[in-house]
Amino acid sequence: MRAILAIDQGTTNSKAILVSEAGALISRGSAPVGIRYPRPGWVEQDPNRIWQSVCEAVGTCIDAAPRVTIEAVAISNQRESVTIWDGRTGEALGPVVSWQCRRTAPDCAALIDRGHSQRIQELTGLPVDPMFPGSKVKWLLERAPKGRSVRIGTVDSWLIHRLSSGKQHVCDASNAARSQLFDLKSQRWSDELCALFGVSMDVLPEVLDSSGQFGTTTGALPGVPDGTPIGAAIGDSHAALFGHGAYKAGDGKVTFGTGSSVMATLPRFIAPDNGITTTVAWRIAGTPTFAFEGNILVSAASLPWMAEVLGLPDVGALVELAATAEPGGPGFVPAFVGLGAPHWNSDARALFSQISFNTTRAQMARAVTDSIALQVHDVFSAMQRQTGGTMGSLYVDGGPSQNTFLMQCVADLLAHPIIQCAAPEASALGAAYLAGLSSGMWPDLETVARLPRHNTVIRPQASDNAERLKTWSDAIARSTFEPPPAIGE
Repeated sequence: MRAILAIDQGTTNSKAILVSEAGALISRGSAPVGIRYPRPGWVEQDPNRIWQSVCEAVGTCIDAAPRVTIEAVAISNQRESVTIWDGRTGEALGPVVSWQCRRTAPDCAALIDRGHSQRIQELTGLPVDPMFPGSKVKWLLERAPKGRSVRIGTVDSWLIHRLSSGKQHVCDASNAARSQLFDLKSQRWSDELCALFGVSMDVLPEVLDSSGQFGTTTGALPGVPDGTPIGAAIGDSHAALFGHGAYKAGDGKVTFGTGSSVMATLPRFIAPDNGITTTVAWRIAGTPTFAFEGNILVSAASLPWMAEVLGLPDVGALVELAATAEPGGPGFVPAFVGLGAPHWNSDARALFSQISFNTTRAQMARAVTDSIALQVHDVFSAMQRQTGGTMGSLYVDGGPSQNTFLMQCVADLLAHPIIQCAAPEASALGAAYLAGLSSGMWPDLETVARLPRHNTVIRPQASDNAERLKTWSDAIARSTFEPPPAIGE
């Protein structure tokens, strides 16, 4: 049986799946990664543990499968996380500075104060924010040991380096587009941007199409023969959009995870506005497809936290409790590391608002579950405003997308049908489809579009949207309010 091995390296887990020529999921494997919080607002990971978790996930996946011929390896990866290593020895020279990390907030504020934000957004489609790698690349370079052959890149670059035993220093256009060092229109690293962020261009990877030749494996992965082509690399959110078959302008998806990503395919490059970003969805045969995106920093990550606070055994119990809540109740903003799209406020902090003696545990649970849908609502509304309301099919994926109660909340608040996918591995599937195209397992995009997808449509129902949105708006205003000076200042 011919198959594609797809690796999905995420924030909390690394996953691997095998996909058959018929588009069926043959087997899967996963392994946890681990996250460190060395200081308030700092989030990082161990690059060696990321690689080890990929090996573990691949081993489990292959052990669970029948005999297959692996035609190609594909990678989807957590985006905006960046790391540094020695190009000769492969030794990690620093942590993976996570997309969630706010350690470079002062550097970003300085760029804004010097009047560079508008120009950076013109070139990259992105606001100046510590979520994006530009300022983090500079932070890592400034702390790198002297006299080393430094390479720096996003997680796809790090994994390809390990897969190819250091022979390849490359990334794909979708990951490059999230770096704030890449000119979207020229599709190249920008001298101007590198100068603004203080980054030497010679440490950056070569930018390739999302579907193409990224080198070959060299025996580093268990069960994967030497010389297996690495046929695709793409950011996980972009991969999910591709995996759903959202190829028509206006089609979109929401990926739910630690954070969330709302993305919609565009007919051409459109400059961003209303707190959303423009990005490269994928690039094939040198031609980029663009998309709008809104990045939500904390989404489902708030659920286990709240379950623990309320003394509940797990997230399932939290959602069950939330479903019993009476109307009304408080608002909750999960701004544990600031707010992302469309608010982009690094100083915002998490809070409950409008709590009274009548507030119940169920209402507090519901406020937290609602915050997932309400953040999506804000991004979706911003996209509707910029596109004139022309939004097409909207897919949902990621672990939380399998919970019908949560997804009904999303459909209700958006007043728009959503399409729930049977397989939660949309990112890995999208990467597999791209590798299948480059390896010739599937001849063209039309063939990929015809592969079976088992979906369920969830339609909006009548709900108390107006009251929930009013409570949410009040909570957002309180979360982003600048605190008064301390006594004595």
